[in-house]
Amino acid sequence: MSEERFGEFVLVRRHGPGHVAELVLDRPKAMNAVSTEMARSIAGACAALGEDRDVRVVVLTSTHERAFCVGADLKERNSFSDAELVRQRPVARGAYTGVLELPVPTVAAVHGFALGGGFELALACDVIVADRTAVVGLPEVSVGVIPGGGGTQLLPRRVGAARAAELIFSARRVEAVEAGELGLVDQVVEEGRDRESALELAARIAGNSPVGLRAAKRALRLGQGLDLRAGLEVEDAAWRTVAFSGDRAEGVAAFNEKRKPEWPGE
Repeated sequence: MSEERFGEFVLVRRHGPGHVAELVLDRPKAMNAVSTEMARSIAGACAALGEDRDVRVVVLTSTHERAFCVGADLKERNSFSDAELVRQRPVARGAYTGVLELPVPTVAAVHGFALGGGFELALACDVIVADRTAVVGLPEVSVGVIPGGGGTQLLPRRVGAARAAELIFSARRVEAVEAGELGLVDQVVEEGRDRESALELAARIAGNSPVGLRAAKRALRLGQGLDLRAGLEVEDAAWRTVAFSGDRAEGVAAFNEKRKPEWPGE
């Protein structure tokens, strides 16, 4: 396993030959509150991961024992003038869009508090694995703002407009079991097993065609919100990018020869 640090608060671990990269939130003294510097580092790490053709899955994790991420750094925000807040906004957005636009499947491993921007980082992932200590929510209206890291758009795509409205308007926190029942998270695992379970899922995903994974994610994301006819055109366009690929040829050959495929990744 190799490690690379992006600024002071973000770490990327590459897990050997398994094609899994771990994007680690590492600001434990602030429970991973996202400062301007940390947001810039998240965006930089995502840009590097997105360009790395060896990476097939990214797992988003935290080093803090009691929190995944508590959201924006409100102490820093409190010191901003209006002009400074305007200048900081594109940097903050860059962190969330960086995760959202990763071209490979992403899995969030959540324990403890995942609130506000912290939950939005998880929502930007394709799958959320949470342990039983997880507490999630979008409490922004309770401090006079709204979810600004994608929450008003990503949450209703998960749970429907009415459920998202109730959760955002009430600003309530949701514990793991209820979060699983409502679809706020996808898997609820035993305490302390969120990272392990997320990495296990990532390893299973990473065994599949890298060309297929990227194309499937593209079709899933671009098709959201479209009517069925338009969505099927998105799917067809993605299919055409894989139909004549080396991965397809290898996958079909390996299936017929009853062996594990050796993906060329192109």
